[in-house]
Amino acid sequence: MSQDERQDFWRGRRVFVTGCTGFLGSWLTAALIERGAAVVGLVRDQEPESQLVRSGLIGQVEQVSGELLDYALLRRTLVECAIDTVFHLAGQTIVGVANREPVATFETNIRGTWLLLEAARQTTTVRGIVVASSEKAYGEQTNLPYREEFPLQGRHPYEVSKSCADLIAQSFAHTYGQAIAVTRCSNLYGGGDLNWNRLIPGTIRSILNGERPVIRSDGSFRRDYLYVADAVRGYLMLAERLTEPGVRGQPFNLGSGCPVSALDVVRTIVALSGHPEWEPLILNEVKHEIQDEYLSPDKAAAAVGWQPQYSLEAGLEEAMRWYRAYLRS
Repeated sequence: MSQDERQDFWRGRRVFVTGCTGFLGSWLTAALIERGAAVVGLVRDQEPESQLVRSGLIGQVEQVSGELLDYALLRRTLVECAIDTVFHLAGQTIVGVANREPVATFETNIRGTWLLLEAARQTTTVRGIVVASSEKAYGEQTNLPYREEFPLQGRHPYEVSKSCADLIAQSFAHTYGQAIAVTRCSNLYGGGDLNWNRLIPGTIRSILNGERPVIRSDGSFRRDYLYVADAVRGYLMLAERLTEPGVRGQPFNLGSGCPVSALDVVRTIVALSGHPEWEPLILNEVKHEIQDEYLSPDKAAAAVGWQPQYSLEAGLEEAMRWYRAYLRS
């Protein structure tokens, strides 16, 4: 696909986004609108603090109110809106909530996925689907970095829900020939993530409020962090080539491939803040966490030419600008 073709790919294309008002969904929906797509979004609850709402772009989305678990609604939406491409981002995304409410997490993340895939299978206009999995789908692995051929072996509720949804998506692709790609993103960060329990937004908020940052773990856990704009690029690049043999039915890691400890992330944020004297409070109270997780992005690079463009420092600088404006508003 030439650069000119890529620029015009989304113009007029009808796209269905589940989870459009979420963190990643807001940025992906904005990118689709900017490229001229006609976006239909599944909205369960009104979220006034959503980036999509705050930016005003929600007004350019055809909103469908309802639940991911409503098969009739999904089927009717895909048919009546003549959807071409589906981005499935909706789900229960918080590990702590999954541990407290496993059944609800399994219902949303697993059953919700197969219902949407079946609705798409029955809809002739649907060209392809990108399903959001997670690096958590791998569970704990002895070899690093994680590669797409590794077995999916989640153990705890959130991990298991992503392992199952991931395999179900691949099953639909390989059994029914659907053009489906699965994304396994590393830890996403950027403006619009208002889950203050997460390391990066919580640390940035503390720093901007003049408070000592807190690390819930012992600080040694190493993770792969990906700026949200890089993730959006990856989703779009895969979606544009869903029908190609190297993409259809395949899972793809979207990550930096560079693990960073929680302590180093916090120290980077502190350095960017101009207050190098602040030292984090280390609580060391985290349970059921994998020590090290990071992804190899080589497959996505080979298949569609995707590579992250933001360094951790550059992404954190942009994120801090967003949070500074948000907290002042």
